[in-house]
Amino acid sequence: MHDIVIIGGGIAGISLAARLAPFASVTVLEREPSLGYHSTSRSAAMYIPNYGTALLRQLILQSGDDLTGDHIVAGGVTSLRGELAIVGADDEDILAKYMTGSTGLTQLSPDEAHDLCPILRNDRFVSAIYDEQAADIDVDKLFQGFIRMARQSGAQLLTGHEVLSLSQTCNTWHITTDKDVLTADIVVNAAGAWAGVLASMAGASPISITPCRRSAAIIPLADGLDPTPWPMIADIAETWYAKPDAGRLMVSPADQDPIAPCDAWVDDMVLAMGIDRFEQATTVSVTRVEHQWAGLRSFADDHEPVAGFDPVAHGFFWLAGQGGNGIQTAPALSQLAADIILSKTASSNASDAKLITGLSPARFN
Repeated sequence: MHDIVIIGGGIAGISLAARLAPFASVTVLEREPSLGYHSTSRSAAMYIPNYGTALLRQLILQSGDDLTGDHIVAGGVTSLRGELAIVGADDEDILAKYMTGSTGLTQLSPDEAHDLCPILRNDRFVSAIYDEQAADIDVDKLFQGFIRMARQSGAQLLTGHEVLSLSQTCNTWHITTDKDVLTADIVVNAAGAWAGVLASMAGASPISITPCRRSAAIIPLADGLDPTPWPMIADIAETWYAKPDAGRLMVSPADQDPIAPCDAWVDDMVLAMGIDRFEQATTVSVTRVEHQWAGLRSFADDHEPVAGFDPVAHGFFWLAGQGGNGIQTAPALSQLAADIILSKTASSNASDAKLITGLSPARFN
């Protein structure tokens, strides 16, 4: 009998296991042969504190100390990069929304933006927003840090265990896998793109979690161009972005096309369209793609993460719908989820109380 079984061995499930294991008997079940097989291992994550909704920004900011400090990995897992978002003549409404509630942003002229990233075409945008706080995240370093924390505290991390059915008798969950049957007081749904499938299996609330594809490619640059000091660049409308990657550029069409949960693949046409938008905004002519891949990012209908106990299925906990922000929110979201499960949340903390309400699966009722 386990206290808690977490289904899903990506960053969400593993970070939660690391938080819970010092206080409870925890087992993680991952269907794939390795942990972090899908979204986690395919993420080119950045720490961007001004990204997303107000709730996401709060989670990102609360994750900052763990990402930059010694709490998970000695020396932290970030390195300053900066983010430069270019603003077109028709992007005033998007800019206003982006600036609302933001901190530490600087508005630049096209010439000033060009000084930071010399491949930008000055005549293709009217201004730019620079966030010097944005940083690269070493995803593997962070993930391995959480894995070490979980294992050192006694968590059992099982790969190659596909969950076939979930049932409950007398408040005890029975989790049948292709290997064995486990029992637990609490089941955590950290199944990423498969979160909706798992919830249906458990008879939980019918919350829609939609997987969407995100594609990316590595492109070489002309001799003499070293992108290492450049910031991440993007258009503020999020139709493409690019960031330095070991002397090359990683370019993405920022696609978000709904697909069934699967081992994601690149849509060549979507990738080509994104590269074309990148070429129009820069002086780079892409003649060769060295590597391309796709991953999944999953969303609830309101594009906020879902974290909390299901209002229908007793002892069924949601930790899903991070929408591509699972890496940069993992430290804070895993701690908040663990506090809820362990009943350690401080009701006097208005900020956390607002988060708990905003993330709760009960909001869909």
